[in-house]
Amino acid sequence: MPILWLFLIVLAIAIAGYYLGKARVMRSADGDRRHMHSLPSYYGGNVAIKAAVPALIVMLIWLLAQPMIVSNAVSGMIPQAAIADNSSRGLVLSEVRRTADGLDMAVSAGTLDAAAASDPQADLDAVTEGLQQAGAIITSQITQPVLSAAQSYRALNARGTLIMSAVVIVLSVLGALWGLRDAQADYRARNVVETAVRWLLISAASIAILTTLGIVLSLVFNTVEFFRLYPASDFFFGTNWAPSFSGRGGSSDLGVLPLLWGTFYISLVALAVAIPIGLFAAIYLSEYASNGVRSFAKPLLEVLAGIPTIVYGLFALLTVGPLLVSVFGRDGLGIMPAGTAVITAGLVMGVMLIPFVSSLSDDIINAVPQAMRDGSYGLGATKSETIRQVILPAALPGIVGAILLAASRAIGETMIVVLGAGAAARLSLNPFDAMTTVTAKIVSQLTGDADFASPEALVAFALGMTLFVITLALNVFALYIVRKYREQYD
Repeated sequence: MPILWLFLIVLAIAIAGYYLGKARVMRSADGDRRHMHSLPSYYGGNVAIKAAVPALIVMLIWLLAQPMIVSNAVSGMIPQAAIADNSSRGLVLSEVRRTADGLDMAVSAGTLDAAAASDPQADLDAVTEGLQQAGAIITSQITQPVLSAAQSYRALNARGTLIMSAVVIVLSVLGALWGLRDAQADYRARNVVETAVRWLLISAASIAILTTLGIVLSLVFNTVEFFRLYPASDFFFGTNWAPSFSGRGGSSDLGVLPLLWGTFYISLVALAVAIPIGLFAAIYLSEYASNGVRSFAKPLLEVLAGIPTIVYGLFALLTVGPLLVSVFGRDGLGIMPAGTAVITAGLVMGVMLIPFVSSLSDDIINAVPQAMRDGSYGLGATKSETIRQVILPAALPGIVGAILLAASRAIGETMIVVLGAGAAARLSLNPFDAMTTVTAKIVSQLTGDADFASPEALVAFALGMTLFVITLALNVFALYIVRKYREQYD
């Protein structure tokens, strides 16, 4: 049974329990609410909670545990001879899972019939072709051990899902009956419901932490696999980026320094555009603009933050790049041979970052008390002197934090770089050269016929982990600056 249908069944049982619980408690109180400890809605909510929450918790735990249990069972089916010298059992198991998912996709798409997908003696070439036509991410050729393990993986998953569906539905019905039994006038239903709501809020507050933990773990495991196949010293200190997909463990150079340099260089150009424009716009809107102008200009400026980054990338490719070539290219100064360059991506990314800097800075400047302005004016200072010597120093910690948050946004940008900066990984100081960034190479390494048993594909996870650590450090530093130097006003 699909997970969505199972969820809808549990939800229907909970909704039915809600109305049955209200009706039952009204009968137990002879229709007089004054005889009830709680409102009828609390009794209905008690039934709905007991019908839905235990069942959904079991379903969630089952969905998390089943892949690990099935993977452990299938892992023992993979013979050692099927694991290449430069691979590992974990990488082969990842290939098995992708093949199992691909078999489901191929059966749904009609590129492979259900009998062939379950047949251990199926033709490997036909299975491989069916998976590729369905868009499954697999290696160039499926091997017999991988296919057999994938078929066992599918069968165990299907059996586990069927058992889970039966357990969850039975548990939901039993929970509803439990809640209906408690739907009596003297039952403290309000306390139960409010306790459940409190735990719901605690769970919601924990999602951010659990999400961060999940992101880190998903990157760490594949990063460790990469460093088992490729030396960490060559990755972090290498100055050449030249991946080769000619074979597993080929003569690829996977040095990250050119990518990091391109990332920081383009981000620096973007910040050089966004910081002065965004900060001056914030000063004007908060100190000089009238209420009418501010109410019109501020939302208009923030529209820039809602434009998709792919649109900025097209703007860089079709407008800014050719414009810069006409000024600095062969017909101009002759120093910019193509439209894709650091300066192209940096300028467009800087425009994208303007609302981040201006909106945050504007809010921070407006938080400075009016009494500080009045005191400065009372001592004879002009408006510009008040801004320079009173307002900006008071708002500086928050402005620095806004700039650092904009920097982390620039470092993580992808589409503008792909379309505006080119794809060359090089160490150069020339802003008119084409360069690339970490995020762009993550996309290119995982696009196409990626063999996840090779360092050329696994390097994307190492790049992602590196980028995650850098942006996390910037965000933590920004929060530290804001909290340490933030002014507290009464």
